Amino acid sequence: MPFPPSLARALAASFLSEEELSRLDQLHFRDAGHGYDTFGMHPSFIALGEVIANPLYKRWFRVISKGHEHIPETGQAVIAANHSGNIPLDGMMLWTDILKNTNPPRVTRAVADHFVPALPFVGTLFARSGMVGGSRGNARALLEAGEMLMIFPEGTPGIVKPFAKRYQLQKFRVGHTELAIRHGAPVVPVGIIGAEEQLPQLLVSRRLGKPFGVPEVPIPASPIPLPVRYRIFYGPPIPVHEDYTPDQADDPDILKEAAARVKAAVNDLLQQGLAERGGRIFA
Repeated sequence: MPFPPSLARALAASFLSEEELSRLDQLHFRDAGHGYDTFGMHPSFIALGEVIANPLYKRWFRVISKGHEHIPETGQAVIAANHSGNIPLDGMMLWTDILKNTNPPRVTRAVADHFVPALPFVGTLFARSGMVGGSRGNARALLEAGEMLMIFPEGTPGIVKPFAKRYQLQKFRVGHTELAIRHGAPVVPVGIIGAEEQLPQLLVSRRLGKPFGVPEVPIPASPIPLPVRYRIFYGPPIPVHEDYTPDQADDPDILKEAAARVKAAVNDLLQQGLAERGGRIFA
């Protein structure tokens, strides 16, 4: 990051109220001895991240969310949501929504595909705001420390799926359920409505992503995201950590069964949100 935490804090203070800054000072944070946590997160950059996200969250996407009572106040958890939109603004809005609607505020640690941390500047900013590379060791360390992970089980296939397949969940990977079962964490399903329409896709290019190690780059029909209304619905935690024993985290059939439960819960939330929205995509 080309500027220090003190500058990030000063920039955040220019846009956030004293009350908002004081609230963010209550963040759970473990200093690894050099001002940052083990994965490079710093509270000043959390505040700056909220400043960056606020215009999109409050005025562009005008996020509505429900079910905050299902977000654990403390302890390890896995937040599992559908993924879409051609660029990961859904992750930013979910990160912001959880930060705003937990007390004391919680940072959900987004688990990103391997190429994201390597992206110039963006990868570092994301790390300062709590994102981690999607390695098994990173996820284990965070859950054992009582952190909350944000995982999109569809992965890249979800975010680059064509407009014609909007709100059709792609195959759920089983890594999120393996982690939850092995490390004693509930899975909180989340349905995100709106991101599917933010950037209708024209085509996908694999060539453009090669320099950055990105498997596919979607080419959208609009140069900027459309001002659709986001709706984020949280469902009751799925107690896979109670329904299965840690040794069953090595059983592929158990993991598929658990992942299917999470996928069904996410789909139910999507259908609930779509029914509530009706045809009011921008309202």
